[in-house]
Amino acid sequence: MQNIIDRFLSYVEIDTQSDPHSTTTPSTEKQWVLAKKLEQELKQIGMSDVTLDDNGYVMATLPSNVERIIPVIGFISHYDTSPDFTATGVKPKIITNYDGKDIVLNPEENIVLSPNYFDDLKQYKGQTIITTDGTTLLGADDKAGVAEIVTAMEYLINNPHIRHGAVRIAFTPDEEIGRGAHKFDVKKFGAQWAYTMDGSQIGELEYENFNAAEVVVSVKGKSVHPGYAKGKMINAINILNEFLSLLPKKERPQYTAHREGFFHFHSIEGNVSQAKTTGIIRDHDRVKFDARKELIEQIVGDLTDRFGNIITLEIQDQYYNMKEKVEPVMHIVDIAEQAMLALDIEPIIKPIRGGTDGSQLSYMGLPCPNIFAGGHNFHGPYEYIPVESMERATDVIVKVIELTSKYYDEKED
Repeated sequence: MQNIIDRFLSYVEIDTQSDPHSTTTPSTEKQWVLAKKLEQELKQIGMSDVTLDDNGYVMATLPSNVERIIPVIGFISHYDTSPDFTATGVKPKIITNYDGKDIVLNPEENIVLSPNYFDDLKQYKGQTIITTDGTTLLGADDKAGVAEIVTAMEYLINNPHIRHGAVRIAFTPDEEIGRGAHKFDVKKFGAQWAYTMDGSQIGELEYENFNAAEVVVSVKGKSVHPGYAKGKMINAINILNEFLSLLPKKERPQYTAHREGFFHFHSIEGNVSQAKTTGIIRDHDRVKFDARKELIEQIVGDLTDRFGNIITLEIQDQYYNMKEKVEPVMHIVDIAEQAMLALDIEPIIKPIRGGTDGSQLSYMGLPCPNIFAGGHNFHGPYEYIPVESMERATDVIVKVIELTSKYYDEKED
């Protein structure tokens, strides 16, 4: 247990927050600190072909220890953290033998992690939990996945009696701003399929995610002295408010769950003369996803008919549901499910209400389901992770590698 705790803590104490406004890769210079650390650590534990490219992608190989040909598989995690909440000065707290009660993260600010509000905490009574101090996020998304992959590789290197084919691993920057796979070299990675270790609670196994698009609506108004504005003023803010009011009110994130999609406009800025709102569209179903885009186009078109050609609409697809690419090779999901069952972990197979590097990589020719990393309450001060969940995720990685070897043994027979 202590080994993975120490490794995880050494990662989260490095600020690797990404920046959506940057045009570089990685988007922040500070991400290089952890990338270079990982490069050295992988060499130290005995991995082969360790590389760190000019865009911050770390890759390495665990060579095969069997003579027969087994497809190369991979494991991937991202090392950046979300720009949604500060990651500067992370000071993790370790709660041993959690008693099932409130955890006071920050007494000065009265920030409390409570099972009365966060129900998932209840299932971890008696376990060791790592939390924030209430002033930063933790970074379990996805430094837990990084720690689990490195720990699994170290275990396999130290236990050569476990038979396996070649395994490739990769750690990526900028996943939290949607660019984690943009410069990922799939050909260089060389795996037939991979798994992202980027899910939440123990048992999660996911091969469906949202189809996603970003929407920007801009309005150019006319500013006139309000005392003399009748028939002259065009208030850009009012037009944007009307646009937002015409979207289905029950199709917002706070009213949806499971496979239900939504519209989410998360920022608005401007004045009477010009204003802009930015949002996202999400839906697991491609037909419904396209219908959502068409609805926005229709609303903007109707407003243009009323107010003139002063409204600009930009819709940019971001990623698509990986299910389309994974279903033809469902044995890769079956192997992960069997690995969990062999370890007495109940698989929780459900759609991701978001996206991972795997969703983009699947469309780049690398089918890539998602496995739990163990954390909860990502992107904020209430983030936490049970150490036992990290240990179990590490076990799953090892077991998937073992079962892949056995799967191709049986196919050969």
